[in-house]
Amino acid sequence: MDKPTVTEQPPPYYSAAPGPPPQAQPAGAPYPPPPPGYTPYAGAAAPPNTGYLPNYGATTNIIIPPQIIAVNACPACRVGILEEDFTCLGILCAIFFFPIGILCCLALRNRRCTNCGAMFG
Repeated sequence: MDKPTVTEQPPPYYSAAPGPPPQAQPAGAPYPPPPPGYTPYAGAAAPPNTGYLPNYGATTNIIIPPQIIAVNACPACRVGILEEDFTCLGILCAIFFFPIGILCCLALRNRRCTNCGAMFG
């Protein structure tokens, strides 16, 4: 079997017509005119040049460290722990007015810091 010989060349993909080389424009010159057949978008005018650069959805995350709230911590020195002490009046009310006196005893208690000794009512 013989191979057929190809004598014809395929046509070129594009025809490059020789023309004048493009000329460089000066620095302050306006843009060249659009090519023929170009129709600009007529929906809106060009935005004004305000110098604003869009961020395209980039966000800045600010991480705030959580505050540690210690239960029964001393608000004055922030080191000690508050202990609850019953007042003498509260203990006497609990003894003499037994059922209702316990509520008075619980209402009349003081808190004292183990570190600085501050009293809180």
